[in-house]
Amino acid sequence: VQLQASGGGLVQAGDSLRLSCAASGPTFSGMGWFRQAPGKEREFVAAINWSGGSTVYADSVKGRFAISRDNAKNTVYLQINSLKPEDTAVYRCAASRRWRGSSSSVAYGYDYWGQGTLVTVSS
Repeated sequence: VQLQASGGGLVQAGDSLRLSCAASGPTFSGMGWFRQAPGKEREFVAAINWSGGSTVYADSVKGRFAISRDNAKNTVYLQINSLKPEDTAVYRCAASRRWRGSSSSVAYGYDYWGQGTLVTVSS
């Protein structure tokens, strides 16, 4: 299983980005995004279940971030709007064989991790 994240880059505050995470292998019940800013601990961002009907967001990103998935492409997306300098981080996607609902924010619940894609937001 491989998870390939892409879509990061250098952007200005207020811009938007869409990150993608393409998975090889099976379609996973739960997919999530985490981020880690320089000098900080890893932070949960968002998660989505297999159908896309259930999503979970960190309070810090509600209203600006949107997670979605396309099972035909085995890809999960993270739309980030109104980017802020504090959104600067390496964003990593993760996959879980089980949908964990409100516990989706817990990193150890994920079975596979992709490499990160760097998002840098300039003020």
